[in-house]
Amino acid sequence: MEYKDPMFELLSSLEQIVFKDELPKNTLMQKPNPFTEFEQLRRGTGLKTADFARALGVTVATVQEWESKRIKPSSTELKLMRLIQANPALSKQLMD
Repeated sequence: MEYKDPMFELLSSLEQIVFKDELPKNTLMQKPNPFTEFEQLRRGTGLKTADFARALGVTVATVQEWESKRIKPSSTELKLMRLIQANPALSKQLMD
């Protein structure tokens, strides 16, 4: 039996609810570039680096690593970023 990360499953479900009326942006043939998507999502939130890191539950150093393209955000982190961008109030809840 294949192990599925419960956090990934939860975020996938939330993503489907939030984006249910939008057309899929990626086809099976086209994989998103995590670096490019991160840049778009990060800019779209309007959060400072420290607040963005706190909302995602990562360190500021991790966000800086993403921004410098030394490491890629995981698919779970990208899903959470999409949810924060779609619902900015979520970032405030996550920072509390």
